[in-house]
Amino acid sequence: MSGKERREQLIEIGRTLFAERGFDATSVEEIATKAGVSKPVVYEHFGGKEGLYAVVVDREMAKLLSMVTSGLTGEHARELLEQAAFALLDYIESSTDGFRILVRDSPVTTSTGNFASLISDIASQVEDLLGVHFMHRGYDPKLAPMYAQMLVGMVALTGQWWLDVRKPPKAEVAAHLVNLAWNGLSHLEGQPRLIVQEQAEAKVRRAARKTERAARADAKR
Repeated sequence: MSGKERREQLIEIGRTLFAERGFDATSVEEIATKAGVSKPVVYEHFGGKEGLYAVVVDREMAKLLSMVTSGLTGEHARELLEQAAFALLDYIESSTDGFRILVRDSPVTTSTGNFASLISDIASQVEDLLGVHFMHRGYDPKLAPMYAQMLVGMVALTGQWWLDVRKPPKAEVAAHLVNLAWNGLSHLEGQPRLIVQEQAEAKVRRAARKTERAARADAKR
């Protein structure tokens, strides 16, 4: 195994153990044993448990931020909210161990900060988008930072709750999040639906109609 491959192996093992047991309960000896190496190998690559943990956290932070920011493609505020909620829930679903690590209080300093700073980064991007929307709607754009923190914070806390319960399904959770954020408690929809769901279903219906028309045309020949 090359040095690069060994490093990746140690990162994956550390990621799993940190998620299962937390930083304090995970030892360098256990990481080394799982990897089939001696403790000095771990120290050689990362300088110790703290260094390995910092690498794991940095990677997960970068992955989550990338998923959220790349998902914000809509032009309408409601679409952006849906996309942010979906991106976070997608990350939790695909990187459960990583999210468990992120939401714990980090015992070491990392180059990318912590989960709270990551949420602030995402809120800053949402803030810019909301500012434009506020101006178009005649609202005070100076309030956009506050609303961005509210929206992103609500999504993040719901994500932490969903991490363990996993019910209702992801799309339903996202729909209810958007329902509360968009309509408010006094105007909640009884059966909230996501724009992306409606668009997907409309696409399926259009394809079905196209197939049906083609079949009728063939039958007339």
